[in-house]
Amino acid sequence: MNLEFSDDQKFIQKSAREYLEANCGLDVCRRVLESDAPYADQLWRGVAEMGWLGAAVPESYGGSGMGQLELVLIAQEIGRALAPLPFASSVYLATEALLLYGSEEQKKRWLPRLASGDAIGTFALHEGLGDPALGDMAVRFDGGTLTGEKSPVSDGDIAHVAIVLARDGASHSLVLADLAGSGVTRSKLASFDPSRSQARLTFAGARAEVLGQAGKGIALTERVLDRAAVLMGFEQIGGAERALDLTREYTLGRYAFGRPVASFQVIKHRMADWYARNQVALSNGYWAAWALSTGSPELALAACNVRVAASEAFLIGSQDMIQMHGGVGFTWEFDCHLFYRRAQVLALALGSASAWREKLVQRIESTNHAA
Repeated sequence: MNLEFSDDQKFIQKSAREYLEANCGLDVCRRVLESDAPYADQLWRGVAEMGWLGAAVPESYGGSGMGQLELVLIAQEIGRALAPLPFASSVYLATEALLLYGSEEQKKRWLPRLASGDAIGTFALHEGLGDPALGDMAVRFDGGTLTGEKSPVSDGDIAHVAIVLARDGASHSLVLADLAGSGVTRSKLASFDPSRSQARLTFAGARAEVLGQAGKGIALTERVLDRAAVLMGFEQIGGAERALDLTREYTLGRYAFGRPVASFQVIKHRMADWYARNQVALSNGYWAAWALSTGSPELALAACNVRVAASEAFLIGSQDMIQMHGGVGFTWEFDCHLFYRRAQVLALALGSASAWREKLVQRIESTNHAA
């Protein structure tokens, strides 16, 4: 197992960081958050031109054909910049689902548009508050049409295509729905992080088609979520690392009693714990990235590990960021709340860390029984 990225891959990450530093300061995230815009349109066009949206898409389908390892490094930089983009919904979920299960016709119809940024995709899974129960979906797929409601759906207000888990007779299927068709109603929801929009999708006889094997929707969804957990985990790691860097810089420059706040033992200890959490998440991320890129069966466990570790690193780190900035950390003018908002939203996007921790236990038990 080689956990070292190649020089070419490191160059891609370096280029991504430089591009985002030049085009996506935290003011871009704040501007989207404080406006009615669902995402940064100009930045979206820019990352499309950089080839990031189609990083894992073969060139035959209009992608840049880089690969999964390159994509995880790009995701890390997206997280570091708090980029206000529908990147996770479209790239980690919709594009991955089509790559895995799409027919040749479905791939040719949607992948070039997703890779170029002309279309935005999403994955409609949740049906209300709490962790989704994959085996108990209320949305129904019958006779080529969808009926029911999905909420919240990340970027559902702006997406062109949705991958939907729906009840199909006595089982479940993954289906592909063109959101521009009739029978689809969207309602934008208030989001804790307005720079990542949420919506309610209501289907009333909307046309849809099966993605992958009919009746196997739960198993197919689990695989998509495992892959997305790795990619989103690197985005969370990037956010946690940036939050630590900014907080370290602030505490070194803030003085109390004639000395930098960073020199006080309580701050040093908390920062050491923060750094350790980030490194634990990163090491789990390397394992998961290797498993994702090689198609290893270890992905089932690695995805759970990185999902839990990365969620905790970003969540706890964003809280520490506010605390270590003192009184100003709670104010709107400082950027701490941007990290806190993003950490909260990403931690629930694919199901909570608690749900993934329980999934890890179940998978370890299943592996032990099989042995």
